[in-house]
Amino acid sequence: MAAPTDTPVPATAPGPLTDNLCWLLSRASHVLTTELTAALHDLGLAPRGHMVLIAAETGAWSQTEIAKMVGLDKTTMVVTMDELERAGLAERRPSPTDRRARVIVVTKAGTRLLRKADAIFDRIRGDVLSTLPGDQGTVLVDALRTLVGDRLSEPVATAQPVRRRAPR
Repeated sequence: MAAPTDTPVPATAPGPLTDNLCWLLSRASHVLTTELTAALHDLGLAPRGHMVLIAAETGAWSQTEIAKMVGLDKTTMVVTMDELERAGLAERRPSPTDRRARVIVVTKAGTRLLRKADAIFDRIRGDVLSTLPGDQGTVLVDALRTLVGDRLSEPVATAQPVRRRAPR
């Protein structure tokens, strides 16, 4: 276990949690997702939908491929796509290469909304990372990108699936 630091942590966090990588990442993710959810509310878009739209914009991906990219289970992906389609932000279209699959396409309205959401994400990202001194924000993002692209790229098999926290 790492040595304790003088870095401030939530007053309600027991000491052992402050050195727990899983808790730190989970806490940061939950608080950041909550802030993004609040900031995107007026656009009628959730962070989950934003991630799906971003992924869909990068190519002709199937619903299953985007779910894997974004880290959504099948049911959550279906619900998310239903919401995006109802809002006119994305469409499911037949795949040109697999008649069983549907490719997710961002509509023009989806692209316009995505640009507005991107500006909100950029502002919040800048604000969050600006609390770190010097180049620590860049170092943090680079380190997380490395972890997610390598050691933490895929979940291990487990007898009990890990459920993700639902936004409230």
